Parts: sequence; structure tokens; C-alpha cells
Amino acid sequence: YLKISKLALAFAIIHSKPPGRTSREYTEYLARTVSEQDSGWKWKVEVLEAEVLRLRQELLLTRISPRFCLENRKQDTSAETLLGQESINPTSYPSQLEDSGCDVCNDSAFDSLGIASDFHQSEHNANTSEHWLEGVPPLNLCHTSKEPSLTAPVHFLQCLLEIRKLSEGRILQADFSELENDSFTICNSVSQLLDGLTVFYNSPKFPAPSFLNEGVCVLISLLTDAKLSNHVLKKCFKKIEEFKKNLIQIILRNRSVNRFQALHSVSQTLGLLGRNNILRNALISLLLSGVRQFAEQLLQAHQVRSLYDVSQYENIFLLCMILEQLLQNETEESNISSSDYGREEKIKFLENLDQVILHLSDEFPLFSLYLWRVSVLLNSGQMQ
Repeated sequence: YLKISKLALAFAIIHSKPPGRTSREYTEYLARTVSEQDSGWKWKVEVLEAEVLRLRQELLLTRISPRFCLENRKQDTSAETLLGQESINPTSYPSQLEDSGCDVCNDSAFDSLGIASDFHQSEHNANTSEHWLEGVPPLNLCHTSKEPSLTAPVHFLQCLLEIRKLSEGRILQADFSELENDSFTICNSVSQLLDGLTVFYNSPKFPAPSFLNEGVCVLISLLTDAKLSNHVLKKCFKKIEEFKKNLIQIILRNRSVNRFQALHSVSQTLGLLGRNNILRNALISLLLSGVRQFAEQLLQAHQVRSLYDVSQYENIFLLCMILEQLLQNETEESNISSSDYGREEKIKFLENLDQVILHLSDEFPLFSLYLWRVSVLLNSGQMQ
């Protein structure tokens, strides 16, 4: 039947081909036409799916707090206003972008995209409860033309966080049990946010757009909020784990010359994710695995006197810095008991570590020092 159908199609194309064209040219033309129609339908489907998600976001916010959606509010802190301000007052960035990016010892370089400062500023703004209602972004979840994949979920999650703050200050009444009844909307919104951040970190643009910082701040605020974090983690835990793995791979695989500013922003985001007690142990395990595998590869290359990846060697120190920071936080917070999650990875990391340090210490003293410092933190009483 398939052969007969193909033969019939071939005869139909031959009989209907216009004069001046060969059968092959006409066939290729028809194939392009059908392909363009398919891509057009795919685009229409994506537009409709985005509209459905926007309507579901509006409906969910209305169910959680009807008053929030009926108030006439200003648009000062909306994502669209931030995008408009970007073209008027672009963020100034250090001259580090103009050189090779090798000077990374300055503390300001670690926050070169302004993520940490913006996050602390958002925390400060959240404490001014007397101005909450006037500063709440309006319920306008339409996609903007500049970055629809990121600004739309950011704005929805901003609204959700504002409702949470207003309800905490007893300015609004909110029923967050509605999040349990609509897992699709919250899960898709967080997934869009994580995908948008991953796309930017894979191909960063400078100066970094303000909505990138907004996205990171919203993500961290969701994960640190006592009431909302449980809903987000329960529905999006696998997606967040995938996001962390992607960020680690972005750090390890980047080989561009001026990469350090972008990679420091990625490492800053990983460090902020580690503030969440549930995500911290899983992130420590991923970092331990990455550092251990690189140490083994470096030792093997050193023993056989073969070449090693210099760029990856430079990038691994970012993972070591994040790992050391998270382990210090783990040991300092005595009220939080270390779980058994990742215990196997900790054992693997410490196994034969003394021999690895011994063989690498002469040629790679700084990396050996980081390995030793991490081992000290792992062997401390709080981490056992």
C-alpha cells in the first residue's frame, strides 16, 4: 500500500508540474511549502498555549486573592516598566568586559551582573509593608515583545510573592490552598523561568538585561519563602535539579576568553540556590561529584604526562568556591541537621583524597589546597 501511494504521488506531481520546472524542482518546492505551513501551525499553537497559560495565571491569582486583582494599582515595579527603564537608564558595568576577563580576584567581579545586590535590595523592599499595596505590580500578564519567555513567568511569580507579603501583613486575605488545585500553572511558570535563565546563561549578552536579575530574585524569593517554597519544590523539584545540573555544566564547559564575568553570575545563582535547606544537600552532592571527577581526570593526565583542559581547570575553582561556601553554611547552621542525602558522594570524594592531593600538590598547589579545605569541612563533626 505504501509503495502504491508513493507511486501515485509521484505520478500526480509529474502530471501537475508547471512548465519550465523539472519534477525534482517541483517536488522540492512542494516540500518547502508543506514545511512552511507546518511551522506556521506550530507557531500558532505556541501562541495559543501561551495565551492559555496567561489566562490560567490570571484565574489562579484571582482565586487566591480576588481583592488583589480588583485593586487599581500602579505599574512601577512591573516587568514591562523595568524593560522600558532599561533603554533609558542602562545598568553600568565594570570595564572588566573590555579585557580578557582574567582578573577575577576583585569581589565586585563575583557580583558583576548585579544579581546579589538586586536580591538584597528586593529583600529590603519586601520589609516595607506600609507601602506594599501601592507598589504591587498590576495584574497584566501579557507577554512583552522583548523577552516573552522570561518576563511573563517572572511577572506572574512576582504577583504571587506580593500576595504572599500582603497576606502576611494582613493587608489582603489569600487562600494559598488553591496552589494545590492547579499544579499545572505554577509548574509551567517556574519551568519557563528556569528555561529562560538557562538560555541566557548559555549565551549571555552584555550588559545583562534587568529582567534577568528580576528572574533570579523571583526564583530565590520563591525558594526561601516559608509558605510558597513547599508548593514550588513539591511540583518542580526535578526541574530545579535539572537547572542546577545545567548551571554546573555551563561553568565547566565554557571556554570563551571573556567568560569569567558571565560564569561568576552563574556561580552566584548556584550559591543563592544553596540557601534553600532542601536544595543545599543535593547541590553539595552535585558539586562534590563534579570536583571529584575533574580531580581524577587531572591526576590521570598528570601521571601519564598528557595534556589537560586548561579552561576547565580554571573553571573548576568556581565550583570549589561554591562548594566551600555551602559546606561552611552547613556547618555553621547548627539548628539544621545534615541529612544522609549525598552521603555516598561524600564518601567517594574523601576516598583516596590524600593520595590525590599528594600527587597533585607540586604542580597544582592551589587546586590541592581547595581539595584539602573541602575535605576538612566534610570531616567536621557537623557533616558526619
